[in-house]
Amino acid sequence: MNTGVSKRVARFRDQYWERGEPGRETPPALVSAVYRLWLAGLLLKLIGSSWDVAWHFKWLRDELAPPHLINTVGTVIVVGLTLFHTYTGYGVDKHALWFMQAGTGIFLIALPIDLINHRINGLDITSWSGSHALLYLGTAIMLVGAIRGWITLYPHGRWRWFGLAALWFFFLENVWFPNQHQEYGVLEIASWDRGDPYAEPILLQFAADQIGRPVDRESIVQFSLPIPDWVYPVWGLVPAALVLVVARRTLGARWSATAVAGGYVAYRCLIWPLLAGADFPLSTVPLFLLLIGLAVDAAHLGDLPVPVVAVLGSAAVTGLGYGGIWAQQAVDAAPPISYPSAAATFVVLAVLWVAADRAKVGQSPGRPLVTA
Repeated sequence: MNTGVSKRVARFRDQYWERGEPGRETPPALVSAVYRLWLAGLLLKLIGSSWDVAWHFKWLRDELAPPHLINTVGTVIVVGLTLFHTYTGYGVDKHALWFMQAGTGIFLIALPIDLINHRINGLDITSWSGSHALLYLGTAIMLVGAIRGWITLYPHGRWRWFGLAALWFFFLENVWFPNQHQEYGVLEIASWDRGDPYAEPILLQFAADQIGRPVDRESIVQFSLPIPDWVYPVWGLVPAALVLVVARRTLGARWSATAVAGGYVAYRCLIWPLLAGADFPLSTVPLFLLLIGLAVDAAHLGDLPVPVVAVLGSAAVTGLGYGGIWAQQAVDAAPPISYPSAAATFVVLAVLWVAADRAKVGQSPGRPLVTA
């Protein structure tokens, strides 16, 4: 006997599962359903990856750990949607489909590489490894396709702006993700210093054995903060600010960048007590990211020439970003940073901001920019 779910699946298959080329006319209801499934899959990937970072600062790696399983369900949904777009041509143009296919392909190639890397190198807890970078890259390219598809095809209405803002939230989270290593690492060291380490003894011993040391503070520092101090602010301010610049332009509303940055900060604040209640390691929360969103939005308020906007915006992002990190260090906690790197942050961000403007990155592909 068919259940209600199986009947709906069969009806969907009979109605839409047919070979077609990208760009074919797609019923608005189908566009809405498919892209909301994209949001659901990405949300599961987000929850799994967020839990995964805390998990790896507590226990040894386990492929079948709950966070990996949650992430896998989200990945299966996203891969399934990419296959649906590829076979039927519904809900995408050829450019959006190419990005979805390329991103999904890179992600699926990176998965076995990451497993092999762990088998060979052991723990590999750092978020900055090459195999992890491929996972971030594949997710980013995949998200470009989803964002383009949403802008190009999603029906006008209340969901159009909020759904696009959610996709930019996922994009920002993916870009920021490797910086969480330092945000967890600085509190891991603090937990050792107060005599109550977050990590289980088996994990501390494993990490110490990898560098040929006893379990002491030096091995904990190597395990927790193996990344140079300049990485956190440069990565946190240059790519993140550029994401917010493009998000601001595609979303169109006056405080869009602040909304996306605020959404990410709010999410990190929400999962903090949940992880604490489940006795998982905690991280610092990048509250200063709100200042970056405000700086990006403020830079777009006037009608100044593009290079002036880029220079002023980059100066504001750099000053508020480094100042915000310093303030968090003074008031609570934040990863250590190299302050001389501010000069490189400003120059690189300004150059890339101008380049993005010249390349018209963030302009809507064939439809007016979304406005709230």
